[in-house]
This record gives sequence, C-alpha cells and structure tokens, in this order.
Amino acid sequence: MTPKELVLGLFAAAFIDHDPEAAKPLLDPGYIQHNPAIPTGAQGLLDAIPLVAQSGITVTTHRVIAEGDYVVLHNTYENADAFGAPTLVAFDVFRVEDGVVAEHWDNLQAPPETTVSGRTMTDGPVAVTDIDKTEENKALVVGFVNDVLGGAAPENVTDYMDPAVYIQHNPVIDDGLEGLMAAIEAFAEQGQVITKFEPQIVVAEGNFVFVASDAIMGGEPWAFFDLWRVEDGKIVEHWDVVAPIPSEMAHDNGKF
Repeated sequence: MTPKELVLGLFAAAFIDHDPEAAKPLLDPGYIQHNPAIPTGAQGLLDAIPLVAQSGITVTTHRVIAEGDYVVLHNTYENADAFGAPTLVAFDVFRVEDGVVAEHWDNLQAPPETTVSGRTMTDGPVAVTDIDKTEENKALVVGFVNDVLGGAAPENVTDYMDPAVYIQHNPVIDDGLEGLMAAIEAFAEQGQVITKFEPQIVVAEGNFVFVASDAIMGGEPWAFFDLWRVEDGKIVEHWDVVAPIPSEMAHDNGKF
C-alpha cells in the first residue's frame, strides 16, 4: 500500500469501522502519539477505538495531502463532545515507516457559528492539481511562513500573494492582505502578539502545502496547523486549525 492508502485504511478502521483488530496490523507497536489526551504506543490508540465507537463520533475527511512518508487529513468530527466540543475541525498528520503507521500529530478547534468571511473552516477546493509544481509551491509557502508570519521580512508579503486575492477560512480573519493585516493588528491590541513561529512539519502535494508550526502567542505556547492553496505562483487560499498547547499530556512526546 502507498502511505496514503495505509493511513486511510487505519483511519477507517479506527474512526469509521471501529475495529481494533483491523487497525492493529497497520500500526507500529511503538506508534508515537502527539495527541495530548491519548497515551503513546499502538495500544493507546487501540484502547481508544471502543471509546470512540461508544461516543458516537462521526468523521468527514475533506482533503488528503501526501508527500513521501507523510499524510495529512483535513477532517471534521461530529458528536465529538468526548474530545471537547460537539463539532471539531482538525488536521491529522501521520508518518509511515516500513509499511506501518509510526507517528501521529493533530490539532483540533471548535468552529464558530459564524465567520468573518462567511466561509466555513473546511469548504472550498479539494482537488490536488499541479503535481509538477509541488517543490516550487512548497518553497513559496515556506518563504511566506518564515518572512511574513515568522517576521523575518514581512515587507516581502506581495512576493508570495496578491493583496486582493487571498481567500480566507480562518473564522476571525477577512479576505485579502488587508484582512490579514487587520487581524494581526487586532490580535496585538488584545495582547496576542506572536513572538515565535517555527515550522515543524511541512507536507506538500501539488497546489496544496501544509505547515505545522510551534508558536508563542501572548506569551503562551500554541500550535498552528495551516493549509495553503497555490495557483499560478501565488498563495490564493488558506485554512487553519489553531489551538493552545496544554502543559500536561498523556505522554512525554510533546505536541511536535
């Protein structure tokens, strides 16, 4: 199986079929877990599957992006009160090694009833295109993250995006460069200044580039899981899931 097929098989066994026996051979026994609430190791996930079934959680996968040994799923979980809210939008990231799933990261956020742009946190294009431009698009987005979000050279923002064409799915930010800059200013006024923004995982496939970043915002640790869509050499669309990093976890692996 390809990494994408392997991950989708594990995900179906765990969250759709609720079948630990089907999931077990797809997992490395030393499966490294970064979800703060689930113990590390394959058994930690296998033990959670019956609890998922009992809770009535359902999942919709909107996008699947894969590069090398990494696979990213853009998901919505319903009936997810056991994980903190009735509905949660998530990015799940898996790493495959030697034909089994070896590691998992995720970020979850409850979507609001209304958003500034009028879009949801998950709607929009899903088709992976421009496979031949994967490396080019990856370099573009990483440059944007380092220069603009990381603060290395924010004046270069128009090298990465058209100020008028930036379709936004973050629920509290409006479209375009103007919307992004206004949100950054508003966050600063609220004491939510970002003083660290360091990419930890980058996965690109064609027109989609995913970046998971370790951040400090308002003096506290946060995780930013962002997905960008690139078209004709410019970033044109953005989705994200943002969550604080808890101080206590069910393992010693950390968020990243």
